[in-house]
Amino acid sequence: MKDGAGQPRSWFERLSDLLIREPKDRGQLIEVLRDAEERNILSAEMLHMLESVLQISEMHVREIMIAKSQMVVIEGDSSLEAILPIVIESGHSRFPVMDSDHDVIGIILAKDLLRFSYSNKPEEFKINALLRPAKFVPQSKRLDVLLREFRVNRNHMAMVIDEYGQVAGLVTIENVLEQIVGEIEDEYDVDEVDAITKHDDGTFTVKATVSIDDFNAYFDTDFSPDEFDTIGGLVLNSIGHMPKRGESIKIGKCQFKILHSDNRRIYLLGVRKQ
Repeated sequence: MKDGAGQPRSWFERLSDLLIREPKDRGQLIEVLRDAEERNILSAEMLHMLESVLQISEMHVREIMIAKSQMVVIEGDSSLEAILPIVIESGHSRFPVMDSDHDVIGIILAKDLLRFSYSNKPEEFKINALLRPAKFVPQSKRLDVLLREFRVNRNHMAMVIDEYGQVAGLVTIENVLEQIVGEIEDEYDVDEVDAITKHDDGTFTVKATVSIDDFNAYFDTDFSPDEFDTIGGLVLNSIGHMPKRGESIKIGKCQFKILHSDNRRIYLLGVRKQ
C-alpha cells in the first residue's frame, strides 16, 4: 500500500488509520489490533507482542517473581573461595548478599569478582566494598511500572518484599521482558539442541520434553510412563521443588543434572548412566 506521493506506507501509518475508530476500551483496542493482523498490516509476532504489552499493565510482580527458596544468594561473611563456585555453577551475573539475619544487604556482580579470581593476595578481597545497593519493590507493583523504573534507574534486579517487609523473592528485567517477547534463551538454547545428544565424555544432553517411553528405549531404563509423560516431569517430581540450574539427583541408574530451567519449568537435562 502506498501514500499519495506513491511511497510505501509503514505498518505504523496503516495501523494509525485503523485506530481512527477510537476504541473505547482495551477490549476494543485488541479487536482493532487483531483486525490489523488479519489484514496483514501487523504480523502475528507483532500482534502477540502488542497484546503482551497491554497485558503486563494488569500483571503484578508476585506473578513472575523468583521465590526466595529458589534464589541463589551469597552470605555476607563468605570468602572469595566460597563465592566463586556458587558464581560458576549458577551462571548468574548478579547475586543478592544476605547477612546473618537473612536480610539482603546489597547486590554483588560477578564481573566485580574477576580481578580477584587470579589475585595472589586474597586478603584484599572485602565483600562489603563490592556491594551495590539493592532495590526493593512490593509484590503488588505492576509490571509496566517496574519496567519503567528499571529503565530509568538502570537496574536489572529488584528484591521483592511482602506485606511485612520481608524478602519474598526477586525479579529481574529479563523476567519482565519475557512476558512481552517470550523466553530469552541463554547459552543452553533448547530449540537448537537435539532431543538426546551424546557427548564424548559419556554424558548426554536430554530435552525435558522427551517422553518416558523414548527415554527408556534410548537408555535401556524402566521408568514407568503411567504417572508422568516426560522425563522432565519425572525429575521434577523426584526433586520435589522447582530446581535451579546445577542441581542434580540420582534416579534409578541415571544421574540427572539440571542444565536449563526457570521458575516455571525444566528445559534441559544432563544425564549420566551409572
